Amino acid sequence: MKTSHGHGHGHGHGHGHAALETSRQGIRCLQLSFAGLFLTAAIQTVIVVRTGSVALLGDTLHNYADALTAIPLAIAFLAGRRVATRSYTYGFGRAEDLAGVVVVLLIAASAAYAGYEAITRLVHPAEVRQVGVLAVAGVVGFAGNELVAQYRIRTGRRIGSAALVADGLHARTDGYTSLAVVLSAVGAWLGFPLSDPIIGLVITVAILFVLRDAAREVYRRLMDAVDPALVDRTEQVTRAVPGVLDVTGVRLRWLGHTLRAEARITVESSTSLVDAHHLSHQVERALIDAVPHLAAATIHAEPLPRDASPAHDLISRWQPVTR
Repeated sequence: MKTSHGHGHGHGHGHGHAALETSRQGIRCLQLSFAGLFLTAAIQTVIVVRTGSVALLGDTLHNYADALTAIPLAIAFLAGRRVATRSYTYGFGRAEDLAGVVVVLLIAASAAYAGYEAITRLVHPAEVRQVGVLAVAGVVGFAGNELVAQYRIRTGRRIGSAALVADGLHARTDGYTSLAVVLSAVGAWLGFPLSDPIIGLVITVAILFVLRDAAREVYRRLMDAVDPALVDRTEQVTRAVPGVLDVTGVRLRWLGHTLRAEARITVESSTSLVDAHHLSHQVERALIDAVPHLAAATIHAEPLPRDASPAHDLISRWQPVTR
């Protein structure tokens, strides 16, 4: 006896509506944070023209790039709303992962340009003007980025979007690099003109660290990595359902900002097919209620191995090995 139970029995509509609402929240967050970062970068652009600071130029370019990351993320959220088709049977939630790749490329481009400008200024030094205004620009950059970072991180954690959380952390790091512009202004004020391109190089290195972290996060999502604590939670909740003797083969994967789960439960060999089906349904409901961001679960019910028939032994021999 072996039965499978997927997502259904009235849960699909409710969780589909929840997924739609989280996408709306994500898009609203992206719209507001885009406006905030673009305004911050625009103010800094005016000051770059007035001061000629390459450190501020690097920071301003990074802020523009960070604002533009909202575009691929918004497209991904919209694409993720589309229903599954015969070709894309899991839907389009993985569009968020593709957007993450675009974010990484934008960060890499801003790092390359900022580094190029800083090296050029080292070779061909130029005077930094209006250092007081430059310092104000650094403070403006920090404030704008930190506000956006808090908003993106808070929203991303609430709706379960790793891409949005990563983009928020990216904005927070940008805020700290904006403070480096203040150091550039202090150096120029003290009569050390090379402080500007040196700080520009420091900002470039900081962007490279952000690039490394963002690339790692995107790689983990593309490779279906999940927090091991979620696997532990899934096993604990499943074992706690009355009638479940054991659970094996637990698998979790992200599809956009929602999780999908699979698991095999062991039941008494005397359990009827109907009862096994109902038990699988109970496990599914318990998991969706207890595991954050879980939208669907497929549960396979199997009898105790020692009571299994030869046919079941043959099937079990072909089950994937799990660790």
